[in-house]
Amino acid sequence: MTSTVTGWRGPSHRRALGVGLLAGVLGLAAVSGAVAGEDIFTVANYPVEARADNAVAAKDRALSEGQQAAFRSLLKRLVPVTQYGRLARLKAFSAGELIEGVRVRSERNSSTEYIASLDFSFQSKSVRDLLRREGIVFTDEPAPVLNLIPVWRSDPAAQPRSDAKWTDVWKGLDLEHALTPVKLQALKGEIVAERLMALAGGEGSAIRTLVAAYGSELVLVALAEQDVAAKRLSVTLAGRDAVGAFALKRSYRIDPADPSYTSELAAVVSLGILEGRWKAIKAGRGEAGASADLLIAVEFRGMSEWQDISRRLAATPGIEELEVAGLSARGARVTLRFAEGPERLADVLAQAGLILRNAQGNWTLSLQ
Repeated sequence: MTSTVTGWRGPSHRRALGVGLLAGVLGLAAVSGAVAGEDIFTVANYPVEARADNAVAAKDRALSEGQQAAFRSLLKRLVPVTQYGRLARLKAFSAGELIEGVRVRSERNSSTEYIASLDFSFQSKSVRDLLRREGIVFTDEPAPVLNLIPVWRSDPAAQPRSDAKWTDVWKGLDLEHALTPVKLQALKGEIVAERLMALAGGEGSAIRTLVAAYGSELVLVALAEQDVAAKRLSVTLAGRDAVGAFALKRSYRIDPADPSYTSELAAVVSLGILEGRWKAIKAGRGEAGASADLLIAVEFRGMSEWQDISRRLAATPGIEELEVAGLSARGARVTLRFAEGPERLADVLAQAGLILRNAQGNWTLSLQ
């Protein structure tokens, strides 16, 4: 019996989280903060493929292995690359526990094979809880929508132009649910070749041409240049995203047996670069004091003291998404968000008779 779950790794694979809330204490508190970016917890248009002894077994295997693979994609969407090493501890975690729903976009099957394109929606709160409990930094706030213009140049001497195949490659990605959602735009006639090449060369003034033409500050060109002789495909991302203005060029080897795979890989990596830039700036702002997830060890001498501490926490202005991640007779672990950062939170909590201190990167809380 064999099975394969597709990603986009080759020619045939191209389309391819204990303790609950202490309700008697925190359940009565007004824990504020709207849940951000629910769409990013859906991995859409995900390809699955499996073979087994019969059609039912093939479909079951495809769904099971597909949701596991889609969960890995979701984690890499939310987690900065500097945290990827920590994801190994979630390798054995069953993604089925976090599935909220599955939608079929297309499917076909035989007596021993099942192939489909599926949307996997994951329970956002459960995913957040899992990552917080494991101490893995993540970003769940999507960037503003970016206007992206796919442009193609068939060889170094040719004029850059719109290309249906290059555009279709981008359409095949899950742009709607990305951490940096993308809206594809056609190349407008007033954007002449010279301006495009100046933009690709890092000329800042060329960005103004794009901004004026598309009526948005967030506009980016994805210029793909094919060098058949060198068997290379170069992709330049140039313009301005939610992080700022930039120009970045990457080169990819063209596989003669499957040249279209190279452009698909290039688009996937390009989207990953955009998401990586957004995750990096959000993580940086968290370190500088913007809203970030905090895991705090609470110390107390009995349940009455714990109840006192939890009430004070729940009544503190600015604390959001306050949850109990673990509770014992002499201690608890809570997660929360505070927009002004942990140092400012320590000052605010001191006024409420609580001591928040940092011991080598570990935050602890107790009564004064």
